[in-house]
Amino acid sequence: MKFVRYSADSDVCQGVLLDSEIKEINGNLFSEWEYTGRVLNVSEVQLLAPLRPNQIIGIGANFVADQRDLPEVLPDIPVFFFKPVSSVIGPDEKIVIPAGTEEVKFESELAVVIGKEAKNLSEDEVLDHVFGYTVGNDVTAPAFFHGDGHWTIGKSFDTFTPLGPVIETELNPFTVNVQARLNGELKQDSPLDLMIIPIKRMISYLSTVMTLKEGDVILTGSPVGAEFVKAGSVIECSIEGIGTLRNSFSEAVRV
Repeated sequence: MKFVRYSADSDVCQGVLLDSEIKEINGNLFSEWEYTGRVLNVSEVQLLAPLRPNQIIGIGANFVADQRDLPEVLPDIPVFFFKPVSSVIGPDEKIVIPAGTEEVKFESELAVVIGKEAKNLSEDEVLDHVFGYTVGNDVTAPAFFHGDGHWTIGKSFDTFTPLGPVIETELNPFTVNVQARLNGELKQDSPLDLMIIPIKRMISYLSTVMTLKEGDVILTGSPVGAEFVKAGSVIECSIEGIGTLRNSFSEAVRV
């Protein structure tokens, strides 16, 4: 099932996408909801990020280029970071390059949406707490990374976390490729078995540190191939079964 969030007649609504039609729903996406009877064509609405996350957690440097590069021993403490909810935008919205830097890059990622509270999960329990999956773009400005290795500022600017176009609840996340096209040219295309920390392990680990809540979004890492972009560039992040998240880059408006 594909859940969407959208703007129609100045209202923010949520619904289920069936081919080119959206069937509006009302209620809590993660528990109880019902159809309202209103049906719209997707061409009549502006798709938004498919949810307003409770919190956003990313993992750093989590892909290799080849199976032979996978480490024999996994790190005891993976590198995680938080991104602010204020950085979230949806499909076709502009990513703003911060004033004072020209070094901004895209990072196409599979984003996992938590569906129910999770604490101290075993790896076998993880998928029971996952609501679905969407496409994320972990936009990054490395010039703002702290010298001691802290990444927060470089990943936290407004517009730096595009999500969408849908939340797919029936995806098999272990059989898909994460792709990105910059101005139409394929730059990233990797299967998830090139992840260093697999999905189940990363979420199990996180649940031993913090209680994960419904609506949390876990960005699972970006494949090799991310590049710096310029204003005017168009990035398309794609995962088969979910769709394509398209955004363009623009310069900050100077005042």
